[in-house]
Amino acid sequence: MPQSLPAKATIAHASAAASASVYESAPASDAGDALLFRKIAWRIVPFLFLCYVVSFLDRINIGFAQLQMKHDLGFSDAMYGLGAAVFYVGYVFCEVPSNLLLARFGARRTFTRIMLLWGIASTGMMFVSQPSHFYVLRFLLGVFEAGFFPGIVLYLTYWFPANRRAAAISVFFAGVAVAGVLGGLVSGWIMRDMSGVLGLHGWQWMFAIEGAPAIVLAGFAFTYLVDRPQDAAWLTSDEKARVAALCGDSRPHGAGHGAHEKRSLLAALANPRVYLFAFIYFSLTCASLTLNFWMPLMIRDFGVTDVVAVSLYTVVPNAVGAVGLILIARRSDRTGERRKHFACCTIGGGLALAALTLHLHSFAAMLACLSIAATLIFAALPIFWAVPTRYLSGNAAAAGIALISSIGITSGIVSPWVIGLIRTRTGSMDLAVYLLAALLALSGAALMLGVKGEGAPRA
Repeated sequence: MPQSLPAKATIAHASAAASASVYESAPASDAGDALLFRKIAWRIVPFLFLCYVVSFLDRINIGFAQLQMKHDLGFSDAMYGLGAAVFYVGYVFCEVPSNLLLARFGARRTFTRIMLLWGIASTGMMFVSQPSHFYVLRFLLGVFEAGFFPGIVLYLTYWFPANRRAAAISVFFAGVAVAGVLGGLVSGWIMRDMSGVLGLHGWQWMFAIEGAPAIVLAGFAFTYLVDRPQDAAWLTSDEKARVAALCGDSRPHGAGHGAHEKRSLLAALANPRVYLFAFIYFSLTCASLTLNFWMPLMIRDFGVTDVVAVSLYTVVPNAVGAVGLILIARRSDRTGERRKHFACCTIGGGLALAALTLHLHSFAAMLACLSIAATLIFAALPIFWAVPTRYLSGNAAAAGIALISSIGITSGIVSPWVIGLIRTRTGSMDLAVYLLAALLALSGAALMLGVKGEGAPRA
């Protein structure tokens, strides 16, 4: 497995750089606080980063599997798009309940359950032999994985104050890009060189090998994580008090009581700003999921036929995006400015996507457009998530964050299916790209006009 060392180095380097960014990005007005959040970042961020990389790799590896799977099983682009979309049906319906369960039972047990079940479902993809199997397992993967990302966002509000959250959240969106890098380095090699081993197709080996780490990490999560700073044996009493003072009322109160959970959900449902944030997140994820699911096919359409070559070329936009999003998020934290950073990222990302429809004859130019689009679209995500966490706190945060995420992630139902239909009927993605560029521009305008100022009060 010659790519394993670069892959491990990629995770180690990204995790270290990301952890450092969490405590270096905010103005260090208090050296003691800087040291405290450095200690917290190094303790919890690398492990959660690794878990999220595995999570996203298991979610998007069908983008690589399709290079063989569609031919082996006779799937059309529309069938593949529907299979990619049905994941989000289960994800959407279970996301809010999962975050409320996290508030009740704690992060340790919730993350363990999520990782164990999604690892089993992801590994089970190797047994797909017909469309119904594909759809059912993708649906179950969505059900089991639901709540993991909004749970991480909620969990980070317990540990990091508002002025450090964009950098903290950016770590996990860097994980999206690193998952793309790993997918490129590992998936193509597995699919090509393990095809036929023990009578299995290459894509079957890919699902088996890439699904297993989640099951292993579930066991580590149960013993390694703590539910909140007050439970951390590695923090002193003074450090726990300081975290509580700086993070304010972020931790859910009355966890474990159904009445509190019901009130928090009703409060989120009644808050119009939640729906504004949900639309913005919907637009962003439409664009990011297009890159995640369809980038290998975009590259193959340019004339690259070898599955390993296609996989390796996907590394470039994802690697550039991973570095770029952390740098942009750190700048946003340092300046305390969100709206203009976000608008520049969404408009610039939309223009870079639109440039792909020019069908430039230069492969390097096409890869550059993909890299710019990936950087700006990925960078917009952590900047966005730093905004709603300023408006939502306490019990409202658990339901509000999950509601924003679950409504927004319906893009995962719409986007792959619609793009699959467009490709099947027109043979091109141009129309889909124009729609995505328009959505990105609208999301930038929505945040600029719908959120006034940078220091909004908490709800």
